[in-house]
Amino acid sequence: MSEFAPCPVCQSPYTYELEGLLVCPECGHDWKSTEEPAIEEGFLVRDSNGNKLENGDTVITIKNLPVKGSPQSIKAGTKVKNIRLVDSDHNIDCKIDGFGAMALKSEFVKKA
Repeated sequence: MSEFAPCPVCQSPYTYELEGLLVCPECGHDWKSTEEPAIEEGFLVRDSNGNKLENGDTVITIKNLPVKGSPQSIKAGTKVKNIRLVDSDHNIDCKIDGFGAMALKSEFVKKA
């Protein structure tokens, strides 16, 4: 069996060394053998461009978003300040001027 550390992404035990890097044949992840695997705490939320979002960030909507029960929609380009991340389908909780408390999906926003 392999004497190398398991893959930090998929936990595969079949890692091997190639040109100074450890490589996972199952997921294709490679990392330096001296580097400690990064342990991700909590969950990770990314915007439509792949940028990591954090609590308190400001985001901008990238398309018109219909609001259930309201004749108006949230227009593209609306700036949303001080977001809060939650672990659910709509993973951003926020307050939008003129609409109040809302839950948004991170795929429809970009980091400001």
